[in-house]
Amino acid sequence: MTKSLIAAGFLSALATSAIAHSTLEQTEVAAGTTTKITLRVPHGCDGQATHTVELTMPDGFYAAKPMPKAGWTLETETADYATPYEMHGHTMTQGVQKVTWSGGNLEDGWYDEFTVRGTVGRDVAPDTVLYFPALQTCADGTADWTDTSGSHDMPNPAPKLTVTAAEMHATHDHGEKPGEITLGDLTLSGGFSRATLPNAPVAGGFLTIVNNGDSDDRLVAASSPVSSRTEIHEMKMENDVMKMRELADGLPIPAGATVKLQPGGYHIMFMQIEAPFVEGETVNATLTFEKAGEVTVPLAIGAPNARGARHGNHGDHSGHAGMAKE
Repeated sequence: MTKSLIAAGFLSALATSAIAHSTLEQTEVAAGTTTKITLRVPHGCDGQATHTVELTMPDGFYAAKPMPKAGWTLETETADYATPYEMHGHTMTQGVQKVTWSGGNLEDGWYDEFTVRGTVGRDVAPDTVLYFPALQTCADGTADWTDTSGSHDMPNPAPKLTVTAAEMHATHDHGEKPGEITLGDLTLSGGFSRATLPNAPVAGGFLTIVNNGDSDDRLVAASSPVSSRTEIHEMKMENDVMKMRELADGLPIPAGATVKLQPGGYHIMFMQIEAPFVEGETVNATLTFEKAGEVTVPLAIGAPNARGARHGNHGDHSGHAGMAKE
């Protein structure tokens, strides 16, 4: 009896493994967000190794950029978007529609992931399901994950992502200038970052914070979906040596003061970034203040030597950036 139950359980586990679907690691994403999607491939085609993986982008997902994989050849197909998208003042009418990784050897008993970075349109309605049809090709067959009907009865559902409402952490009034965010007594503006080299593990984030109130505040934490850890840092000269350190107690934002986070001074440090920062794209950083609360700030990625949100032609010759009373 016991042996029969063990054998039945073993066969059941094998059956479950055999029909495991290719899915996305991410299940939800906010409209207007630049995100990483990761296709998880759990097995081959009826016991055969996978040598090609194709992933198709849906309408509503644009500016797609795939991540290369060692040992695989990467190819992309470009097509016109059904609806143009605005990105950093430019109208995008076409982009990558299909990504193909080929020439690999993913054995049936192995697992791997295939990654693409892109942006979900801000106008995509909440609860919209974006389907990313995928196809695995093996020596004598395919594993087809392309059904977009949403039916639970289909054996080959396409990987999917559900869109949530665009993030609105800060309140905005008609007195704000373009690019400004108001959070309580604080005004945040000029957010930017810098493009990184392909294998760089870290990146910086910069912006200006103005405290319009009568009470001091403090930036106490930062986080971002693009990095494993996000910290508040300071760079300054000590004994003719430029040193960087984490501000464990946060960054003071005195009443009536303007605090600039800029290259060579205070900054947001993205640690162990998930993918290179690419010029022309945007990353989000969520900042937490002791009194004002939490806000998500978009940071436009400029050139590797960018000095501001709209400037990228000057090198970094700055020293310590501090506070200036208004």
